[in-house]
Amino acid sequence: MRIIIAGAGAVGTHLAKLLAREEQDIVLLDEIESRLSGLDSYDLMTIVGSPTSLQDLNRCGVSDADLFIAVTPEESVNMTACMLAKNLGAKKTVARVDNSEYLLPENKDFFQQLGVNSLILPEKLAAKEIIDALQVGWIREIRSFCDNALVLLGIKIRSNAKILNKLFSSGYFNHNKYRIVAIKRESKTIIPNGSDLVLAGDVVYFITTKENMELVREDTCKADFQIKNILFMGGGHIAQRTIDALPENVNIKIFEKNREKGIALARKLKRNDVLIINGDGTNLDLLKEEDIENMDAFVAITDDSESNMLACLTAKNLGIKKTIAEIENIDYIDIADNLDIGAVINKKLIAASYIYQLTLNASILNLTCLSYSDAEVVEFVATENSKIINQKIKEVALPKDVNIGGIVRHGKGFMVNGDTKIEVGDHVVVFCIASSVRKIDKFF
Repeated sequence: MRIIIAGAGAVGTHLAKLLAREEQDIVLLDEIESRLSGLDSYDLMTIVGSPTSLQDLNRCGVSDADLFIAVTPEESVNMTACMLAKNLGAKKTVARVDNSEYLLPENKDFFQQLGVNSLILPEKLAAKEIIDALQVGWIREIRSFCDNALVLLGIKIRSNAKILNKLFSSGYFNHNKYRIVAIKRESKTIIPNGSDLVLAGDVVYFITTKENMELVREDTCKADFQIKNILFMGGGHIAQRTIDALPENVNIKIFEKNREKGIALARKLKRNDVLIINGDGTNLDLLKEEDIENMDAFVAITDDSESNMLACLTAKNLGIKKTIAEIENIDYIDIADNLDIGAVINKKLIAASYIYQLTLNASILNLTCLSYSDAEVVEFVATENSKIINQKIKEVALPKDVNIGGIVRHGKGFMVNGDTKIEVGDHVVVFCIASSVRKIDKFF
């Protein structure tokens, strides 16, 4: 597949690296040469040029492109680039946008006619992830599949957990209530086998059903609590979209140190009971003055990753049980985990995962990059032509770094084991190292 990516920012560069590992024909285009440096070790072509220049697009070979992706910081540039690319012969185009109105279903045909096949708004995806993280207080990450028939839980394991130091080969986990499908230990992601065990400090990913979430909580010795009072730091687009989607029975305060930005946010919010405070959320005296000790969750989503991390660390030290930080710099995610600041949101990683799904086959319904690891969780649907159907999972020669966590059959979620047979129509939730997605794709 020939893929042209316009924009060598964090989204474009991460996506290019991801696809280059799979021996795709990748071209990364950017107007600023310095953004294209440091990619010599990756199997991709870099071109200095403008995504709205016909000459530069033709130099990229746009007429032969299977997919053209425009992810520059400028919405108008992305839209124009996609229109030009489509008319020059690109089969499919994707544009990063800022205006949520463009994503309304009634506007889809209009943009298709213009030559823009798909639109992506990273802030909207990030807001959804924050909302998901606020659903359950004791969970660091949560994903759901097939209308909550299966759920994925990412949990930081402490020294009091019941599951510590239990070898997988011991049979301790053979209860079909949940499965541990991935472990993040320091900077390494482990797809566990029989010789592995869970250690204190690990971020462990469980696949289970809604009914068995309580068992996971008990086995990890997490205290349950409801989130009713939330303090936000930062009043940008992500905060607005998050707050508008939260239930009305949740009490919300916002710290925004830019007065004009705070006033603009107050006008945009759908609800009028949100208290917006003109102040710095890293100010310890101000936090205490606003009764931070009575808050259930603290969400730091300013444009400054370092401030978000520091604020969450301060909030945790003041007793806040649930903290969420938006971290723009991908390299800071491991640091955030080591500091134990709580849940981490990176809208660029989320956006790259969303776009990456477009390069895969139609059998993939959903693909998500896990925040704390280089693992992906992928939802496939088994068809009559899938190689994996009608044979026991233990008899299928799956790649090494792949773990089938569960299936949804006729709307009901099940854990799998070696004797499970996948049937036509099953939704199959698979965990794998990012570089193995394409390898498992062929089984479906």
